[in-house]
Order: sequence, then structure tokens, then C-alpha cells
Amino acid sequence: MSKRHAPYYVLLFLLSSITLGSADAQSVLPYRDPTLPIDRRVEDLLSRMTIGEKIGQTLQVARDYLANERDIAAYGIGSLLSGGGSGPSVNDPEHWADMIDAYQRAALSSRLGIPILYGLDAVHGDNNVRGAVIFPHNIGMGAADDPDLVEEEGRITALEMLATGARWDFGPCLAVPRDERWGRTYEGFGETPELVGRLGAAEIRGLQAGGLGSATAVLATAKHFAGDGGTAGGVDRGDTLCPEDEFMSLFVAPYETAIAAGLECVMASFSSWNGVKDHGNEHLLTGILRGELGFEGFVVSDWGGVDLLPGDEGRRIATAVNSGIDMIMIPDAYQRVYGAMLDLVAKGSIDRTRLDEAVRRILKVKFELGLFERPFSDRSLLPDVGSEAHRAIARKAVAESLVVLKDEGGVLPVAPSVKRLLVAGSRSRDIGAQCGGWTLTWQGLRGASVPGTTIYDGIAAAAEKRGVVVAYSPNGEPPDGFKPDLTVVVVGEDPYAEGAGDKPDLALGPGEKALVAAAASAGAPVVAVLLSGRPLIINEELSKTDAFVAAWLPGSEGAGIADVLFGDLRARGVLPCAWPASLDQLPINAGDGKTGLFPVGYGLHP
Repeated sequence: MSKRHAPYYVLLFLLSSITLGSADAQSVLPYRDPTLPIDRRVEDLLSRMTIGEKIGQTLQVARDYLANERDIAAYGIGSLLSGGGSGPSVNDPEHWADMIDAYQRAALSSRLGIPILYGLDAVHGDNNVRGAVIFPHNIGMGAADDPDLVEEEGRITALEMLATGARWDFGPCLAVPRDERWGRTYEGFGETPELVGRLGAAEIRGLQAGGLGSATAVLATAKHFAGDGGTAGGVDRGDTLCPEDEFMSLFVAPYETAIAAGLECVMASFSSWNGVKDHGNEHLLTGILRGELGFEGFVVSDWGGVDLLPGDEGRRIATAVNSGIDMIMIPDAYQRVYGAMLDLVAKGSIDRTRLDEAVRRILKVKFELGLFERPFSDRSLLPDVGSEAHRAIARKAVAESLVVLKDEGGVLPVAPSVKRLLVAGSRSRDIGAQCGGWTLTWQGLRGASVPGTTIYDGIAAAAEKRGVVVAYSPNGEPPDGFKPDLTVVVVGEDPYAEGAGDKPDLALGPGEKALVAAAASAGAPVVAVLLSGRPLIINEELSKTDAFVAAWLPGSEGAGIADVLFGDLRARGVLPCAWPASLDQLPINAGDGKTGLFPVGYGLHP
């Protein structure tokens, strides 16, 4: 399709839309009156919309695939999103605000002036924006199990998003990971639905602080409904095989807690339940979510999730919408999907009342968010993005998330007798390795990807205050002439996200094993710090070290690790999931009769 010429159905839509007259006339219409009840504003606007305009509101387009900015108004597009790594050419908060505001101006130029809802995955801080503070991934927040802290994380994330104009967060993830081979394990708070529900609700309260109408709120999204943490073999987009009572108690229960916390948006899961794709499961999306749980917000598909359903494009779209999907994250071929939906509605394959129902839910949230009154970025918040105050909260979160798995001989906290300390491993100076996936890009980056403090820098600063000399070794061997009293060796996984992280073998890599062995052979006591998105098989490494700390994926504030190592803060984290002793134990979860290396709730507090 040519980017220069709109297809015939767009031209028909534009011709049929010229009915309201000037913008001055629009300003007095009921839907534009903020003093009126939201339900009345929704119904007034809905009554004025053409079929084409209604269909446009149900479409979410990735900004990379937007053929022309004018298409936002031409198709009446309801939402744009940035996928991982999709942002302005200059990645800083100001340019994000410029970009999103430009898209918003395009939307407001449409006949009815309906603002777009701009969404992104801000899953551990506003992680798409360079300069934003990066919090520990959810598995670390689960280890801390501090609902007040998670709520504060959500509040900070919302403020940093609002500065750039993004008003919709695709979080929190309410997956209940039951198999560490799953590449999204770190996106879940832990293996128990109670923990996931408790912390998920806290994050929703933080993101939507003061209610959706507040100037400090963004729209939260609970994802992925449902069962994505329980797929057979931990395969991403796989099949969760279990009877309904088990499915409800394990994977649906957190959503009930989230709805009670004010949840207004749910994202469907790529996965299947007993062979039926969630995106086309009417029993799940309508019968359970709306009928049993009483959810009243709107349901959005995941990225291209509708395309995974069987049949041709028309059948896939009709199945998804009729099953309960209100907004389609397309994300690319919006012109074709728009035309297909016009045809489906004309044929009655999608009933007009079902279309109205979906649009009504979407518009209600837009009105609740105050988008019609406050459509643009709040640039007064730009100085707060990545501020020291925000970083201090993230640093506290890092310290609270650490789980001490071993402390033999009281190595922790670092004793006053330690005067020479060796920090080993390139990951200790690699902020990208600390942050993991979903940081600036989808899969994450090694190296100096974001501003912040590395583990090494945090240790060096803490050591300097105590008169401790610090040396660095990339391979675990002390520099010539340096005899350490203590070695801190940092090992772990490279960044990954989603299916790229699916891994049948959870052992540390050969290089990491060699690093631990070299550090142990130096003669000084060794503290291992593990950077990972899940428990790994660490028996050998555990035996070669005196202390072992699970640091998960701590984010941009590596000094939080030094706070615990040096005893400025006491370790308090506990395991949010069982830790396997061997690969053949997987999956391993509390109550399944298997004895792993460490149980759920384990953690030393030296």
C-alpha cells in the first residue's frame, strides 16, 4: 500500500465525518464539558462517532509502523505505543515529550479531537527513557516483599512517564512463574499467587496514585491474562495445562486482587490454556474476567497476539473481538486491519453493539485519565526524571531485594579488619548487566547503557569511606602485588527478554565458572554476587565461596548492594521462589514434595 494515498475506505470515512462544523462549536459539546458525569460524556461522544471512527479507537499502532503522522487523524487511531527500543532519535526525556506531544497534536486535529492513549512497557521504572531511574525487576521486588516500596516505585514511574506524555503503562506483570526455564520469570514477583496479588495491587495503587483523574496517575495494565507463568516446560507463548480450579487459584487469583485495587486495563496472554489460545478464549476473557471477577475496564491484546489465532485475518479479528478483546495491538498493518474490521462490521461478523461496547470502555478510561483536558506531557516534571530523590528509593529497593543464600564464618557484613578488597568480574562494572532486559531496548544491553551506579562504583565509594583499598580484576586473579583480605566476585546471566530467555540449562556459563574458581584460588574469603533473572544451578559455585548473594537484576542503583555488603543496611530479602538443586527438579515449587537447594522464604539476615 502506498504511503502517499489513503485507501478508498479512509476517503469515505473522511467524507462521512464532516458533520460537526468548527472547532468552536465542538468546545461546547457535552463530551467536552469536564463538569458533566463521565458516563454522559462517553455516550455523547459515542453517539457522534461514525463506524470508522469507532473502529479507529480500537486500534493500537506501534509508532515504528506509522506510515504517516496524518494517519492518526485519518484512521481515528485510538492508541500508539513504543515497543522496547522504540523512541525518538535522541533518547532523553525532552525529546520523548516532543515526540509524544507531536503525535497527540495529530490526534487532536481529527474531526472529534479524541486524544490518543500512548502506551509503553515501563516495567521497572520508565525503562525506555535514557535518564530515567531503573528499579529492580519484579523478581527482586518480590524478594523484598515490601508493598509500600512497590507502591512508591509505581508512583515514581508514573511521574517520570507523565513528564514525557506517556499515560499508559503495560504493567504490572501478574504472571505467577512456576518454571525457571521460562524467559520471563524475572517479570513475575514470585511463584505464589498471594505474593503476586499483594505486590501487583501495590504497583497499581502507585501508578494510579490519587485515582485515574489525578494529575499524578497513569493507566496501569495487569498482564498477561492468564496462565503465562505456568506453560509446560517454561516455554514462552506455550500451553498451560491444568484444570479450571487450579488455573483459577494459581493464575487468575492475583487479578481479583488487582481489580479491587482499581485496575482498569488487562492485557491478554500470548499463551494458551488447555490448547485454546487466550486471545480467542471467550470463556476466559468474558466468562471469567468479566462474569466471575467483575472486571469493567478494557482488554488489550498483546503485540500481534490476534495473529496467533487460527484462520484468515478476518476470522482471527472476529474471534478475538467477540471473545473479549477491546483494543488490538496490531502493531503494524493498521490500514489492512482497519479495512478488515469495516468489512466484518458491515457483514455482521462483529456486531455493532459489541463494537460500541469496546469503544465505550476505551473512551471511559480516556475521560477518567483527563486526557481531553490534559492531553500533553507535563514538562514541569522533566527535572524529576532520574532525580537523586528517585534514585535514593531505587537504591533502597536494591538493598531490600538482596537474598543472602550463604554466609559461612560471618564474612558479611564486611569486617573492619578488611583493608584490601578485590572486586572481580566485568559485570561488576557493567550497568547493562545489572539492569537486564527491557532496559532501553527489548532485549537489554551490556555496557554503559543507562546512567546510574555500577556495583563496583558502589563498593569503591563505600570502601573509600572506611579506608579500604579496592582493586579490580576482570578474571578473578589479583593484580600483581595486591593481596586481598576479601574478594567480591560478580557473575550472572547476559540480558534477555521473553522467548530469547527460554533456557533448558540454567547452569552458569563456563566463563562465569572459571571466574569463581579463580577468585577462590586467590586465598582470601570470597563473596559471590549473582546477577540473574531467576534461580540458577549454583551448587559448584556455592561450595567455592564463603558467602553468596542473589542480587537478581537490581537496575541502575548498584550502590544498594554495597549498602548491604558493608552493613549500612541489613539484608532482609527472602526467596520469592524455590531454588532448584538440579535441572531434573524443574519445575519446583513450594508444596510439590521436592527438596531444592533453598525453599521459598529462605534468606539469611547477617
